[in-house]
Amino acid sequence: MPREKGRKVVASNKKARHDYAILDTYEAGMALTGTEVKSLRAGRASLVDAFAQERDGELYLHGMHIPEYTQGTWTNHEPRRTRKLLLKRLEIDRLIGKTRESGLTLVPLQVYFSDGWAKVEIGLAKGKKAYDKRQDLAKRDADREIQRAVGRRGKGMAE
Repeated sequence: MPREKGRKVVASNKKARHDYAILDTYEAGMALTGTEVKSLRAGRASLVDAFAQERDGELYLHGMHIPEYTQGTWTNHEPRRTRKLLLKRLEIDRLIGKTRESGLTLVPLQVYFSDGWAKVEIGLAKGKKAYDKRQDLAKRDADREIQRAVGRRGKGMAE
């Protein structure tokens, strides 16, 4: 069977970009069991309330929900188990240092298959305040209104 090519997104965390300012992103592999991979290939996963945390010099993903595989037997996995993130030592040390020194957090942004391998995109994030969220919404609305006006003018439908 030929190997998959490209990137197939399984789940994305839209709320993360609303609640956090993403400073940097990293691609990490995940240590998964067979039934977890089969469940991901079926497109079933949730990143709501998921976060990454350091323990014993390694990074672990907590709170990610991968439902049990429907055709699985007694070998099925636990849906919310802690999963180890697979990164290079230099990246792990850099991320641990940044989270310790400046109060940043690691938030998973997407789970996807890249050339057949299950990956998670984690973002080094800083929490937004309520007024930052309101400013972002106002800016997005203003940009949308500008695009509408430009589109109307281009079609000869000036107000």
